[in-house]
Amino acid sequence: MPLSDREPRLDSADPAAQFAAYLDYYRQAVDRKLRSLPDADLRASRLPSGWSPLELLIHLVHMERRWFRWGFLAEPLDRPWGDHAGQDPHGPWAVPDAVGLDELLQALHAGGAATREVLSAHAMDEHGALGGRFTEDPPTLAWICFHVLQEYARHAGHLDIAAELAGGATGE
Repeated sequence: MPLSDREPRLDSADPAAQFAAYLDYYRQAVDRKLRSLPDADLRASRLPSGWSPLELLIHLVHMERRWFRWGFLAEPLDRPWGDHAGQDPHGPWAVPDAVGLDELLQALHAGGAATREVLSAHAMDEHGALGGRFTEDPPTLAWICFHVLQEYARHAGHLDIAAELAGGATGE
């Protein structure tokens, strides 16, 4: 999918199509910002909170998997908290030394394709399946979409700060 910095405009009454387009848009914004950074800045933190751009990327990869595959579909996931050191959901984000930008971006976009499949196969008012992330009262697909979209928007903004400090691309 070509990268674009243009906000999607769909004149569609289909909320699934709108969510898919906006999630793609933010994935592409994250991709563009990360590719603009020098290699040395991908693993370095410029912020007091200590996260690096690659750590933010691995978080986005795992976050989307947790919500759509483990949460909504209740698919078993090995390492659902693989973005956190020691798989502790409260621990800091961590990227193995052997994992780089290209591999994580490939995983990000593969996750996007899987999300689009979920959105095309399920109604927005359908509740997630029990047994994965949720043992009771799972949210609807619409709620999950809103949550994941706000995560992407928030973290794309965080990435703007790191990219600006490193001289990389900013903006949506």
